[in-house]
Amino acid sequence: MAAHKIAHATLTGPSVVKEIIMGSVLGLFCGGLWKMHHWNEQRKTREFYDLLEKGEISVVTEEE
Repeated sequence: MAAHKIAHATLTGPSVVKEIIMGSVLGLFCGGLWKMHHWNEQRKTREFYDLLEKGEISVVTEEE
């Protein structure tokens, strides 16, 4: 009987280069989201102080 060769997937360890690239991409993506969040908060704060300076809004409640 002839022995047939069967191709088996060989399990190899983690690829260091692949993990570094994946980690870098994930880090840059999350960092970008975090930075966009901070830019949005900064814009809201700047708009608030601009309206306060123009006198369109007030932080003092009106007495009745």
